[in-house]
Order: sequence, then C-alpha cells, then structure tokens
Amino acid sequence: MASITIRNLDDAVKSRLRIQAAHHGRSMEDEARDILRSALASDPAEPDRLGTAINDLFRPLGGLDLPETLREPMRDPPNLDG
Repeated sequence: MASITIRNLDDAVKSRLRIQAAHHGRSMEDEARDILRSALASDPAEPDRLGTAINDLFRPLGGLDLPETLREPMRDPPNLDG
C-alpha cells in the first residue's frame, strides 16, 4: 500500500476532518481514506463540449433555422508601407 503526505492543509479543514472522523468513530487517516475512495469511486464524466452543452440546453425549446448569410470575397489587406 502507498502512503501520501498532505502539506499546507488549512487548520479549518483539518478540524472538520477530525470532527467528521470522530462522528464516524474512526481515525482521521481512515476518514481521509474513505473520503478519497468515495470521491474517486466512479470514472470522471467526459466534459461536454461548449456547442454540445448549448445545444442540449436549448433543444427542448425547439429548433431555429437561420437563413444562409451570403458573404463577399475577402478583401486584400491594407498596405501599411506608406
């Protein structure tokens, strides 16, 4: 089994861990192990792409067909040489 050291843990977090461990009748170390095990039990969800998330949000409201925008050819860039 591997072991880790957690440095710079806020005093408030350590205190809450101690209280929660006591409430569950176990050591702080065992409580921390249980918290980590629970947090990492499931595989992380694949993050949504922004476009997909927006589409999923507005799909129930119905679709919207926008007219195609006709574009002119690109202009030549300005000459800044004088």
